[in-house]
Amino acid sequence: MSRTTPNRRSVNRAVSALALLVVAAGAVTACSDDNSAAKQPSSHSAVASASPATSDIGRTKLHMVDNGGHRLAFYVTRGSRSTIVLDSGGGEYSSQWKDIVPKLHAATGATVITYDRAGLGKSDVVPGPWKVRSAVSDLKAGLAQLGITKDVTLVAHSQAGEVANYFAQDNPRMLSGAVLVDANLPQFFTDEEIPRLVAATQPAVDAAKKDPERPENRQLISTAEGFAAAHQAFHKVTWPDSVPATVVVSEKTPFDGSPEDAQRWRDAAASFAHAAPNRTLVTAKGSSHEVPTDRPGFVLKEIEGMFAARH
Repeated sequence: MSRTTPNRRSVNRAVSALALLVVAAGAVTACSDDNSAAKQPSSHSAVASASPATSDIGRTKLHMVDNGGHRLAFYVTRGSRSTIVLDSGGGEYSSQWKDIVPKLHAATGATVITYDRAGLGKSDVVPGPWKVRSAVSDLKAGLAQLGITKDVTLVAHSQAGEVANYFAQDNPRMLSGAVLVDANLPQFFTDEEIPRLVAATQPAVDAAKKDPERPENRQLISTAEGFAAAHQAFHKVTWPDSVPATVVVSEKTPFDGSPEDAQRWRDAAASFAHAAPNRTLVTAKGSSHEVPTDRPGFVLKEIEGMFAARH
């Protein structure tokens, strides 16, 4: 099969999906100046009550939690003891879900949580390369400090798929189900695909290094560092059979314009979904990789369906 080099527009989409670019063509991301300005100390408590007052039900509160000396912003819309966690794609932060959270809470009655991964939104920057294991630790520590140890429905978009896979592998009993929204999946990161991704993003990485203090450039550089080795390890991660999953793949994929890579993305989603009988593959028709933005109603329906099936 001949190899097709993605054009510039498709490269931007591709690396955005893999969190190697935090600014897609024409898009404003979480690492904008407004996002940086938003990093102010919070007056909200870092510890959430396991039994919130009735007046807290349906209200979203910011909780700053600590993990290993850095603070992370968790936004909690209190409901029942069942919990839905929404994890954003690369370069995005909690605001990616702002239109979905109130509708999801109203439809399910669950506690709905979004959060900012380190270096994004109101969470502290952690120097050095981005490490998925550190991101998993941040998520688990945040949930633990909020008193959440079980019955979690995990929703992950794009790069958050890596966090979700490691989290599920390590903590299957915490999860009642998952919805993986055009997510990075281990099956995609083969020894053949990884070099293509590294080569495609190298010009953007080189450009970012000329101005490394810009938040979006810092995010790109930290994610690109050690990318090949990290994703060779990710390729070996196994999703537990005990955790059901809905796998959403966008019709256009992150690689619209590169048929070979787009097909590999679809094949990886299908391979993941077909590996166990409690996994379902669905396609977000007409959507780009940014499914939560392009088709929020579709994403909402899939989350509601997974939640209802498990409760």
